[in-house]
Amino acid sequence: MAQILLQTVWFIPCYPLIGGVLSMLWFPAVTRRTGPRPSGYVNAILTLFAFVHGVIALTAIWNQPAQHELIPWLNVAGLDLTIPLEISAVTVGATVLITGLNLLAQIYAFGYMEMDWGWARLFSLMGLFEAGMCGLVLCNSLFFSYIILEILTLGTYLLVGLWFNQSLVVTGARDAFLTKRVGDLFLLMGVVAILPLAGTWNFDELAVWAQTAKLDPTVATLGVAELRYDTGKNTRGNPKMIFEILMG
Repeated sequence: MAQILLQTVWFIPCYPLIGGVLSMLWFPAVTRRTGPRPSGYVNAILTLFAFVHGVIALTAIWNQPAQHELIPWLNVAGLDLTIPLEISAVTVGATVLITGLNLLAQIYAFGYMEMDWGWARLFSLMGLFEAGMCGLVLCNSLFFSYIILEILTLGTYLLVGLWFNQSLVVTGARDAFLTKRVGDLFLLMGVVAILPLAGTWNFDELAVWAQTAKLDPTVATLGVAELRYDTGKNTRGNPKMIFEILMG
């Protein structure tokens, strides 16, 4: 059974995503008949499934070499966007940590949201955020990691602005969203610029390229000029350091 769950470890992000979708079914008409609590219970149960799945898969991958899996997504006109996954003790362990912490947060929310009717909105967003975090640790591609980070940014904005009828909450959510947009813009520039240089977005291949690549100093300086200014590090002509800074 452990091997089966290990082979389907990619399904771990789907549990909270399904829970988030099911939580959204508790729109006001349903909530008036059943109350808001079932939406939270449904999401928590799916999170528990994800946690148990991760724990059992972790026992199967422990002290074993990392495995790689490819999920075909889009291949058209020479553009191949296949989602690479890395399944290792580190990545599976990270999903266990994420789902475990999110389960504790949901249990706490049961009491915190006792007198609130926004359960469906909160738990659906928590499911989205949890799914994004699990997908991020399993993903082995810089490009898809950027896409997932954008989803997490949206989830952060919506969670911060949960009580949207309060002006201060709306202002805080808006400021957080706009602040992240600046950083995401520079990150996108790095993601786009690194592909023609390295020829890949795969993290493993990027690590190999960073050890042997020889970049023109001008290209290297232009590629990380703003990052070099922020970190104070001299990255000129050092592709390994450039890669480390680009990867945060």
